[in-house]
Amino acid sequence: MTALPNYRPKQLSLGPLEREILQIIWELGEVTVKNVHDRILADPDRELAYASVTTVLRRLTEKGWLSCDKRGKIFLWRPLVSQSQAQAIEAYEKLQGFLAVGNPDIVAAFADSLDTASVEQLKAIAQRIQAARRAREEQ
Repeated sequence: MTALPNYRPKQLSLGPLEREILQIIWELGEVTVKNVHDRILADPDRELAYASVTTVLRRLTEKGWLSCDKRGKIFLWRPLVSQSQAQAIEAYEKLQGFLAVGNPDIVAAFADSLDTASVEQLKAIAQRIQAARRAREEQ
């Protein structure tokens, strides 16, 4: 289970190309502009300027998703959060938005409409929440 990380990017919203490039970086770990550009152009149906990749990497750095280090003449980018941490952040944000509705009747109506598999997932989540509460109380 991935815990919610202490670090969070400054801006969570990402465009489609930003998401695609971030996915490439998660797969490769550390990249140069050329690594990303070559990966995208490996698809013969794709076209993307080298400068566009540079711009997206810079934007992802400004948004707090990447760090950039210069080694000699080469700039290297690496992710500041893992893919699983990003998923935990996204799930947390969605849950907060859902709970912000604040109307128990709406939440209950949503729960009533869940299928069996979803109900089993909620039961598992409830068990983990109870275990976390017990662990906190024992500290």
